[in-house]
Amino acid sequence: MITTPATGPVTGPVASAAAGAEGEELAAALEQLVSMWRRLAVPGELSSTAAFTLARLSRDGPCRLTELAAHEKVSQPGMTQLVSRLEGQGLAERCSEPGDARVVKVAVTAAGEELIARRRAARAARFAEFFAMLPVPHQAALTSALPALQLLAEAGAGAGSSQ
Repeated sequence: MITTPATGPVTGPVASAAAGAEGEELAAALEQLVSMWRRLAVPGELSSTAAFTLARLSRDGPCRLTELAAHEKVSQPGMTQLVSRLEGQGLAERCSEPGDARVVKVAVTAAGEELIARRRAARAARFAEFFAMLPVPHQAALTSALPALQLLAEAGAGAGSSQ
């Protein structure tokens, strides 16, 4: 529901149009933030796909290679090559499914977890510099929006992974 200071709650087609416009503005702002976030990466360390793959394995646990490929929108041969590189770097490992040795999953290693933590800390430090430039009310608004942003991220976590 959209609420305006002049009229209070707005419902019906007007609310849908307003929500659509707000959604477009939010999508555009998030695109800019994602672009900025990518620029904050430590150069030369990992590709975006490798970093996102390790982060997913860290967050969600071991995963089949086919699921990783679908989630990251890369081909299975491409993901196989990526996992082989990550294994060679000691950042990921292949492991058997406890109940079925024929099923092979990919897991992040301790070294991979450490790299993810270092990358996250480095980006957070760089992001904090930009965050500190904002007026305090904007900082507070972003901080108070964190629960909603986390729910949005969780809701969209599997979006498009089966396409």
